[in-house]
Formats: sequence, C-alpha cells, structure tokens
Amino acid sequence: MSTTTPEPAAAPSPTDPLRTGGDLVVESLAALGARTVFGLPGQHALGVFDALRRSALRYVGLRVENNAGFAADAYARATHGVAPLLVSTGPGALMTLPALQEAAAGSAAVLAIGSQVPLAGIGGGRHGYLHELTDQSAAFRDVVKSVHTVRTASQIPSAVAAAWESALSVPHGPVWLEIPQDVLLAPVDVPPVGALAVAPRVPAPRPELIRAAAGRLTGARRPVILAGGGVVRAGAEAELLALAERLRAPVATTFGGKGAFPWEHPLSLGSWLEDRHTTDFLEDADTLLVVGSGLGELSSNYHTFRPRGRVVQIEADLGKLESNHAALGIHADARQALAALVEETAGAEAAGLPAPGAAGSPEAAVAGVLARVRDRLAAQDLDLEQRVLAAVREALPEDAVSCWDMTILAYWAWSAFDPRRTNVLHSAQGAGGLGYGFPAALGVAVSDPERPVLAVSGDGGAMYSIAELATAHQYGLPVTWLIVDDGGYGILREYMTDAFGAATGTELSRPDFVALAESFGVPAVRTDPGRLGADLAAALAAPGPSVVVLPARLRMFAPTHLPA
Repeated sequence: MSTTTPEPAAAPSPTDPLRTGGDLVVESLAALGARTVFGLPGQHALGVFDALRRSALRYVGLRVENNAGFAADAYARATHGVAPLLVSTGPGALMTLPALQEAAAGSAAVLAIGSQVPLAGIGGGRHGYLHELTDQSAAFRDVVKSVHTVRTASQIPSAVAAAWESALSVPHGPVWLEIPQDVLLAPVDVPPVGALAVAPRVPAPRPELIRAAAGRLTGARRPVILAGGGVVRAGAEAELLALAERLRAPVATTFGGKGAFPWEHPLSLGSWLEDRHTTDFLEDADTLLVVGSGLGELSSNYHTFRPRGRVVQIEADLGKLESNHAALGIHADARQALAALVEETAGAEAAGLPAPGAAGSPEAAVAGVLARVRDRLAAQDLDLEQRVLAAVREALPEDAVSCWDMTILAYWAWSAFDPRRTNVLHSAQGAGGLGYGFPAALGVAVSDPERPVLAVSGDGGAMYSIAELATAHQYGLPVTWLIVDDGGYGILREYMTDAFGAATGTELSRPDFVALAESFGVPAVRTDPGRLGADLAAALAAPGPSVVVLPARLRMFAPTHLPA
C-alpha cells in the first residue's frame, strides 16, 4: 500500500469550458476597476448573471430597472467613476431609459449592459423571440453618449473597454452596450481577461483662449462667476475658490453646482437662480465667467437671463458651448481651465476696490442681493417651508449625502439649501423624472456604507420606488427616506392652479406609508414640523434603512423669473 500523498486536484485551467461570454463581461469590468454592479436579471441576460457568482464583483439588485438605473447614476456621481448596470432585453432594457436620460442630463457615467435576443433574431423583429425588438439599440441612440454592439465573444473585452472609456470621457455620461443571449452563454476558450487599457478624453483649454479670458476678467470692474455642475464633476472647487478670491468676484452656483463654492463665503450668492434679484446681478456683470454650465432653462431663470456685459464660458460638453448665449467659448474641463486661469492671473489681484464689507465692495453687493432675497421671501408667508428645510439641514450630519426627488421641498433645496460639502447633494433636476430620490440614495449608500444618506420624496414620487424598500432592507443600507405627504403631485397642483384656476389629475389615494414601510421590515415614524428635526436625526443615527413621513402641504415661493 502506497504512503505517497496524492497529488492535489488540478486547478481549473484558463480554458475551463464553464467559462462563457458572460465571464468575459464580468472579467472585463473587474479589469477596468469595477467593484460593484447594479441591475435586475432577465431570461436573455442569465449568462452574465451566472458569471457574477464566479466573480468578486458585488451585485446590488433592485426591483425595477428604472430604479436600478437611478441607483447606478448616483453611485457614479458619488464616486466620480463608472457604474455598471446589467439588464435584460426588451422591456427590461427599455425600462432604463428614464434613468439613462437623467444620467445624460446630469453627466453620470453609467455603463448600461443589456442582453439581446440570439444572433439569428437580431434586426428582424419577426422571429418571435421573447422581448424581441426590430432595433433595440435605436431606442438608446437619442439618450446615451454612445451605443456599442457585440456579436462574438472575442469582441466583448474590447467593447466593454470602449464603452467604459466613452462613459468616463469628459463630459461623463451614460453609454449602452448590448450582447446577444447566445454570445453570453457560449463557452469560451480564451484566458481570463487581464488588464484593459482605456484613455478617457479630457479636453484641455487652448492657451490663447485662457490669455484672452484672463485679460477680460482682470480688466473687469464687476466680474461675476456662475459655477455649474461641471465644477463639481471635475473636482475644481479649490481652483474656483482661488480665482474668485483673487478677482474678488461674487459666485453663484447652479442647482447642479451646489457645493462648488462655500455657501457662507462673503462672495457667495448662493443658488437663488429663480430670483430676479440674482438674475439682475448676473446680467449687470461687465464680465461673467460661466464655468461648467450650458446656461440651460433652470440656470438662466427660464431663459429670461439677458447678459449686458461680456460672457466667458468654460464648458466640457462641446454641444453646450455658446448654445444659449454668445461668449468667449473655451471647450475644456473645468478644473484644467480654472487652474490655467489662476496661473494666468497671478499677480493681478483686484486692486482699487473698497475693503470687504465696505460700501461699494463686491462683498457688500453680495450681502445686498441676499438681503433682498430674504425680504422677498419674508413677504410671502412661507415660514412653514423654511422651517421644514431648516429642520432637514439641522438633522443632517455634516458629511451626509442627500438625494432629492422632484418635489416641492426639493425645489426649495435647489435654491435655499446649504450642502456644506461638495458632491453631497444629488437631484433629478437634469431630466426631471419622478422617482429618483430613494433609489439614488441607495446607490450612494452602496458607495460608502459608513455614511448616512437622506432621500427626500413627495408621496407621488415615493410610489415610483416604494418597491425598493425591499432592496434597502435586504442590503441593510443606511438610508433615511423622508416622504412629504401632501396627497398628490404638489408641484403640478400648483402649476395647474396658477395656469388654469384648477388642477386635474393631481390628487392621489396613497397608502399608510408608515405601515407599508414596517411591512418591509423598515422602521418608520409619522412626524410633524415641530418634531421633524429630532425624528430625522434619530433615524439618520440608527443603523440600516428608515422612513420618516411628514404630512404637510408645502408651497413654492412666488415665481420671480419674469422681469419687472
């Protein structure tokens, strides 16, 4: 009888037949640096979902594809990276479109990977496959940055890398990649994917444009800066602050740019872009530097903004450069362009201006604008709304993230909320679809489970994502969901009443949100404006998910986008 120790079983070889096209997908994602993927399985996508269990990638599954897209969107914003999203063919793929539209509007790098019917059925629309579409990718071309299609397993790593590079190229944005079912399921006999090289494009500013812009800014008597979301995405907050302080230029931030500039800084105009006093101040600048914004509808006070001075625009999205106003246009990443302006203006500190706070100083002008904003609000009997927003701010820890749905309290937050940090306030104000707040908060919580996250929705928007209470419970995500229950689509109620004298289709039957949350195993409490701060603080401090329901009928501040 032999006493020789038997040889250990051989490890699976790189050509193990268990590996499939699906493995090439997850191996490619891992090689590019992905650690987490979001999604929802479906019949044609099972090959890639099966491969997930053989990978180190963390899978976070949501209950509706649109919500999975919102979660991926916020994860990408929070991390400044790429968020993979895995879905199936036909209905599953199409359900992601509203989320991908928001990702496009908000420049979130979502890599959506959808399956397709088997190769034989692609393009026909007549083979009778489940979920078959005549041209599935056509549905995405008007929404995403780029569309990528795979027809053989050997194409998968390069296609995933190309899609990743496109999503992360400035301006960031969503991309669509589709792979047929049989390609995902087919065995492969190639080695596991190793390193994949990508080189995301970041547009650099042209030196002659920087020199011209610096000359205009240093020669201006009333320079003003409008900072948009491109500053936050580029991580250019330090450069913005340095330039503003050198020029002593007042800074307003767009709703997407909140946190780009310190809220309490003497030069900070805040984000009151729907206020005519702010619009007038921006119009009166002899040189207005717009950085990281296309001056779209919300950033231009509903296109009523009419600059009287010269405009310099720094914008990474070429299609938005001078798209709304003539300017000295600089196609560039915000951080690179602002850093170049800081260098070019060295030694050109603002001279001859009154001391900060003195009459006629930029700081005094800022204080005057903010005082007029406060006076206007004080005349509108909006104490409840301001107390509610203040209670939310007081309860929210300094480093916490908040995600806001399309609801009246979010409209207030865009203008009046101090995020106290950069890249910690996310909302659906890009595309404006309902249902963003809660699934987005789940995505942020996945990116950093140690940091509490607040989601804010109205009762109408909450019903879009109520199923994700199961997701929050399943993964134990530290998200507190504030639901402001006013019995309907509150902002639409106001719009319709103002326009037509009555509202139609805005009043809603809704569940007992506290009982419903508890049925998912999620702690919940019904609060009132007086107890809101304490109840939110307790919920945010507790582990895992929670729900706070505030029955309240909030009002918007009066429209101020029409010139007097």
